[in-house]
Amino acid sequence: MNLTDRQRKLLFVGLVVALAAVGIYLTMAAPDDSPETAGARSSAAPSVSAGPTGPASPPPGIGGAVSPGNFDIYRLLPFSQQEFTTAADTAQRFIAAQSTYRYDEDPKIFISRVTPLATDQLLDEIERGATSPGVLDDRRAQQIVAEGSATLDRVRDIEDNSIIFLITGKQQLTKSGKKSTTSQQYAVTVARDGASLKVYAFEPADAGQAGDTG
Repeated sequence: MNLTDRQRKLLFVGLVVALAAVGIYLTMAAPDDSPETAGARSSAAPSVSAGPTGPASPPPGIGGAVSPGNFDIYRLLPFSQQEFTTAADTAQRFIAAQSTYRYDEDPKIFISRVTPLATDQLLDEIERGATSPGVLDDRRAQQIVAEGSATLDRVRDIEDNSIIFLITGKQQLTKSGKKSTTSQQYAVTVARDGASLKVYAFEPADAGQAGDTG
């Protein structure tokens, strides 16, 4: 079909108008990817509360050459030197405290000694054991007196949120008037508990133990 110049111009104008209308429609229908809209969509999504994620900032690392005179291992670890010291002290004092008790002592006194050192979850388990009628009756019947001490042996594992220490607990035991000494090595996990470091779990070292709590 042959078109006159006027008809061709009218057809071109019509096509331009149609394409412009399609463009406007697609713009209105497409999702808004502006920062404000993206933020609103993100905040509308269900949030997942994460567990402990380690230190507030990553270890600073070491950029220069390493030599025995300037090597600072704490720059590579998720715990500062102060945190390491606190964790080790907590683990050692915990083993000594949980190994110390008397047959004529109120269990609440025993529990008060370990309370500052253990997480709430572990403390519940300890309290159930310390107040068990069978345990209390046996201690009274044999007039058991135990005094515990502990030595730090080594670090077994380090994770972002926890450190496992191997600790040997020693116990001076008096039972039915007879004295003896016992010794047991424990794997003690000290973990971040809010702003504190507390014992999260412990068990005989030869039983093995999971490390990270996060």
